Amino acid sequence: MEKLWLIIQREYLIRVKKWQFVLITILTPLAFVLLIVVVIFIFHSAKSTAKIAVIDESGIVGKSLKDSEVVLFKIVDEPVDSLKRHFKERGYDGVLHIPPQRRIGTSVSVVYYSDKQLPLSTQSYIKEELARKFRAYKITQSGYDAAILKSFETEVDILERSLVFTDTGEVIEEDKTGSSAVATVLGTVMGFTIYLVLFIYGTLVMRSVMEEKINRIVEVIISSVKPFQLMLGKIIGVSAVGLTQLFIWIVLMQIFLFIAGLFLPLDTLSSAPSMTGGEAPQTDMDKLMRVFYAASQLNWGLIIPLFLIYFLCGYLLYASFFAAIGSATGDDLGESQSLTLPITIPVVLAIYIMMAVVENPTSTLAIWSSLFPLFSPIVMPARLPFDPPFWEIVASLLILILSVVGAVWLSGRIYRVGILMYGKKVGFKEIWKWLRHG
Repeated sequence: MEKLWLIIQREYLIRVKKWQFVLITILTPLAFVLLIVVVIFIFHSAKSTAKIAVIDESGIVGKSLKDSEVVLFKIVDEPVDSLKRHFKERGYDGVLHIPPQRRIGTSVSVVYYSDKQLPLSTQSYIKEELARKFRAYKITQSGYDAAILKSFETEVDILERSLVFTDTGEVIEEDKTGSSAVATVLGTVMGFTIYLVLFIYGTLVMRSVMEEKINRIVEVIISSVKPFQLMLGKIIGVSAVGLTQLFIWIVLMQIFLFIAGLFLPLDTLSSAPSMTGGEAPQTDMDKLMRVFYAASQLNWGLIIPLFLIYFLCGYLLYASFFAAIGSATGDDLGESQSLTLPITIPVVLAIYIMMAVVENPTSTLAIWSSLFPLFSPIVMPARLPFDPPFWEIVASLLILILSVVGAVWLSGRIYRVGILMYGKKVGFKEIWKWLRHG
């Protein structure tokens, strides 16, 4: 046990003391936050307000077109040909011509003249604003009361209630309104986080094993410790590095996002302005409070511990595979890539399954993929915010833990043979012999 601890300590310290680790740990969350700021700045800078002259020969639109952040309308009583020649001199970005309308059907065509391309957001607003005016005109012409027709329009909000049945037969209702969207985002983030960790740190374990084998350092180490202890120490040591880096990233992300928020006005974080011309949208604070309320309804006391368990088990499972591959290959990167393909495929498949599962977390695919040990480290964390049945969580964890033990044992058999083998190209047939007779 003491030797195992020394190996873990060595694998951990040798990495966290490198300047590359410190640099990447600090720069990665900073780069991510800067990317968010740049994207917000780009979208904010791309916003422009078009001043449009409107010639209404139909007599329907009148002077009540509503301005917005993207369009300013100006009704002009002037011949179209004259205005087309001089619109730029008069400070307009374009001319909107509404020709005479004999009969307004289900489709109306208008003409926009300009020397520039009309942005999609501006085009969308103009279309919806004109559609609103034509609709109001048709209602008036038909003799219907616009207020009565508007009262027929009904918005429906789904208020989700989770039913909990107690042992006494009592039914308890819990508010789950808005939690589906939060659960979907949270599940996706957790799934992708584990996906990245499996690849980044699993590959790091494989590279470490390959380097020691190529440099013949392992021959010296093996004289003092058992190969299985060395492999297990590497896996645990690198996992501790990953957890350290992940924790620092979470803390730094919060700090950097807070600092960035001080320099970004709240309206830049909001969505594009409403194009419907209807009621004012919710304020940013209202939306934020709804998100916080929905997030507070999640069972964080269960989600966080289980996420860490799946995080560690998934890493140990795949890192043991990567360590075995690293021990079986030498300095031939092409050889290692061909051997890692069977490991890579389940991880990639798990990501696609996870994206389908967050859409329907109670499907048959969701249940079986949560139990299959090669998929469950990614799929089940994505389902946790949706409160899967307790028996599925227990069964999934039990299968995964047993699979981790089995994977570490099998990888140890490969490792103790492959780590001292040089000059021979290893294939799956050779690895199978090591498993049977190792």
